[in-house]
Amino acid sequence: MSKRTLRHGGVVVASLALALTACGGSSGGGSDASAPAGSTGASAAAGSDVKDGLDCTPYKAFGDLKGKQVSIYTSIVAPEDQPQIDSYKPFEACTGVKVNYEGNKAFENQLQVRIAGGNAPDIAYIPQPGLLQKVVATGKAIAAPQQVSDNVDKYFGKDWRAYGSVDGKLYAAPLGANVKSFVWYSPKAFEDKGYTVPTTWDEMTALSDKIAADNPDDKPWCVGFGSGDATGWPGTDWLEDVLLRTAGADVYDKWVNHTIPFNDPQVATALAKVGSIIKNPKYVNGGLGDVKSIATTEFSEAGQPILDGGCWMHRQASFYAANWPKGTDISEHGDVYAFYLPPIDPSKGKPVLGAGEFVASFRDAPEVSAFRTYLSSPEWANIKAKLSSGWVSANKGADIANFKNPIDALSVKILQDPNTVFRFDGSDQMPAAVGAGSFWKGMTDWITGKSDSATLADIEKTWPKS
Repeated sequence: MSKRTLRHGGVVVASLALALTACGGSSGGGSDASAPAGSTGASAAAGSDVKDGLDCTPYKAFGDLKGKQVSIYTSIVAPEDQPQIDSYKPFEACTGVKVNYEGNKAFENQLQVRIAGGNAPDIAYIPQPGLLQKVVATGKAIAAPQQVSDNVDKYFGKDWRAYGSVDGKLYAAPLGANVKSFVWYSPKAFEDKGYTVPTTWDEMTALSDKIAADNPDDKPWCVGFGSGDATGWPGTDWLEDVLLRTAGADVYDKWVNHTIPFNDPQVATALAKVGSIIKNPKYVNGGLGDVKSIATTEFSEAGQPILDGGCWMHRQASFYAANWPKGTDISEHGDVYAFYLPPIDPSKGKPVLGAGEFVASFRDAPEVSAFRTYLSSPEWANIKAKLSSGWVSANKGADIANFKNPIDALSVKILQDPNTVFRFDGSDQMPAAVGAGSFWKGMTDWITGKSDSATLADIEKTWPKS
């Protein structure tokens, strides 16, 4: 095999915090498009009251906030926390509010402990809709104020509003996002071979066949399900992405909510489609082993053979950008880039699987409401984008030009596309016994030889009865 020489020394040590993550449309650069609820482009243009580049006018409606404090609790820790903290400075300058930030890797469990103990933070960044439902069920969460609700209606889609709502009431506006419907590849290697990026599933299959024929020592795909105690989750993403493409968003929603069984025939069709790629010994596991090696290959390492040769495509989320070695050119004509996982059935639209965080609150106070309004505004999204790399927003008022990382910009473009049909990661919405248990294990068993029908049936048996 002729090795490709794209790998660079050093390793990126920072990775995008997941909570856990859509294209279109506008840059959001106009004055009206970048104003939060209650503000106007005219007032900002007139220079009415601008501090650190932020028009302070909308926040005057919350009264005199000088000297007030707002506490934040989140799973976003160093080094990703600093851009978050820095992005609050314009709000602090405008209002006089001090924002106190606390990150904790044990956030999910500790948040519930703190709520139960009467020590809830003012604001928590919730990485899953399922967790949001749990904290709302405690009766301690505060519904979104009108300003936040207006911002969500104006700058986010109905899908995002639904994920931040419980029983039809909005509790949490979206914060960050990620796009999972990506296939990583090497533009340089594609150009050298004359390969073009596929735009349909059939084209992608044909390309896989051609790569296998042209490069007998390589495999078209490299895949890894390994992730410590969470081994198997990359397999769940594969199934969810394909189900959206074969059956559509409505069936996907029914499956996630268990109004159809986990082993519904439509799910079986999707799993067979996944298997046609990642259980195909002609296609995997490039540079890493045979089909069964997928179970033990760490997801963080699974795409790396793209740089060396041996593998040509790797389906993984936008946050995988953090796993390429330092110095890797991540761009449209660079060492690596990503393309949108193509549709299968055009009638199902342009489905996008993703994830993100949501801003929940546990104290009803003007300073907290003002900060929630700021975080739901396009002003904050644009400020945060300028400070970050490896961070994405689904806010339609975000200017794509502010996202300097090419994958971030591509993700925002997808999220803003009016044709995008966005759906949140399914396993993150399922009961934990399934979504973070039997589904992970089931996909691992499946890739090592268990049949489609037995895999789906066994996961169905684990769904809680009440």
